[in-house]
This record gives sequence, C-alpha cells and structure tokens, in this order.
Amino acid sequence: MNTSTIPAALTAVAVTLATVTATAAGDPERGKKLAEPCMGCHGIPSYTNVYPSYHVPKLAGQHAEYLVSALKAYKRGDRSHKTMRAQAATLSDQDMVDIAAFFSTHP
Repeated sequence: MNTSTIPAALTAVAVTLATVTATAAGDPERGKKLAEPCMGCHGIPSYTNVYPSYHVPKLAGQHAEYLVSALKAYKRGDRSHKTMRAQAATLSDQDMVDIAAFFSTHP
C-alpha cells in the first residue's frame, strides 16, 4: 500500500466504525415512538394476557442486545407467540435496535 493512501484508508475505517457504533447504540427517542404499540402489554406492571398462564415480561431496563435478539427470533418464527411474531414482522433491524435502546434506558 502506498503510504499516501494510509491516512485516507484510516479515515474511512474510522468513519465506518463510528457509523456502526451509532447504529448499534440505537436511537431511544425514535424507539419510544416505535414502542407505543408495545406499551399496551409491556407497560402494565404484573399484566397477563388472555392466556392466564403467560405472564407478559417487563421490558424496561432489559439489555438491548437481548431485546434485539428476541425480536429477531419472533420475526424468524423461532419464538412462537403469535402476537409478538406479527409485531416483529413489521420491524426493520434498525427499528428493533431503536426500540431496544428505548426499553434498555427506561427504568
């Protein structure tokens, strides 16, 4: 590699890493808007849905990586809750990251 191209290559790598880091962190404000449908179940303490044996989990304060992983699993059909699968099916990867950023920063 020519030594004159090294600074340009390093700059390109730095910009790429900064973009990936920003995307990975998510946008909690955007996530708050996207999470409005979630609050009907996940925003009510001790809520159970129409199937009394299924307790709706609390999402506030949960690890963002776990939330993204769970949403992707619902979207793929690896998790079998019909309502969650339908909700996740409409979300992009960035939507999931933003929703996870919102819930993970919420007490």
